[in-house]
Amino acid sequence: MVNNLNKKKEIVEEFEKIIANCNDLKELIALEDDSLFEEIESSFKDIKKEAKEFRHSLLFSGKYDSLAAIIDIHPGAGGTEAQDWAEMLLRMYNRYCEMHRLKCEIMDYQAGDEAGLKSVLFRVSGKHAYGLFKGEKGVHRLVRISPFDANKRRHTSFASVNVTPEFKDVEGVSINESDLRIDTYHSQGAGGQNVNKTESAVRITHLPTGIVVSCQVERSQMQNKETAMNMLKSRLYELELEKRDKELKSIVGEKNNIEWGSQVRSYVFCPYTLVKDNRTNYEAVDVSKVMDGEIDGFIDAYLEMEAKNRG
Repeated sequence: MVNNLNKKKEIVEEFEKIIANCNDLKELIALEDDSLFEEIESSFKDIKKEAKEFRHSLLFSGKYDSLAAIIDIHPGAGGTEAQDWAEMLLRMYNRYCEMHRLKCEIMDYQAGDEAGLKSVLFRVSGKHAYGLFKGEKGVHRLVRISPFDANKRRHTSFASVNVTPEFKDVEGVSINESDLRIDTYHSQGAGGQNVNKTESAVRITHLPTGIVVSCQVERSQMQNKETAMNMLKSRLYELELEKRDKELKSIVGEKNNIEWGSQVRSYVFCPYTLVKDNRTNYEAVDVSKVMDGEIDGFIDAYLEMEAKNRG
């Protein structure tokens, strides 16, 4: 309650600051002094920037928007083509994190048979990490001339992205050791990273719920197990909240098949170039920039849609 009040107080103070700056600018303009033109122009640009940032900050009003995000990507059917698409999405999110000074940590990476990846789980932390990434949840569709097809035919591929908030200091979640299956395996390095020769990676399966978590980012098996257990507690806490009041339905969402008709966004490389979000209708024609991490427009459009739906 205290944190919520403090947040509202900060919003009011920021709004009052912008209003005060606008009034100061009005007074400068009223002087009708040509020598003040550069100062007026500079003040106007500053206020415009402040107002834009303020408006953007209001979009992060979700209960869990300030938390870190746990993201996993899985290719759909289609073998190498789909696995390569999953790798492309991972790179896109990595580039976005780099541009916005968000920390991206690969927790578990399973390389594809020939190219791409079979699955990846990573953690994004930083300001409004979950709030920024929550709209990426869903099936992403790719249309392109396949680099793996000798006949250069056009292929359609799918990959699913799941995003959940990382709950810290989870209380009231008890885990029975007999309900766990713990497997160890060799770590796999993504993108040319060094591969650990020992079986330090840990995969934990919670048998009653079927939840599977993995971690290979830490140096020792013990550290990987501890990190994986924390992720499992977070997932179980999420389930408990859902059972309690259904509040997390909007976060977890309904799991769709990774196939045609269930996609939230389409990325078309051929016969034309277009990236379109099916929920907001926001689109961009420069596919290369989007794949290089320039997805701010899609994220903002989703946040604005969500804010309107909240009324």
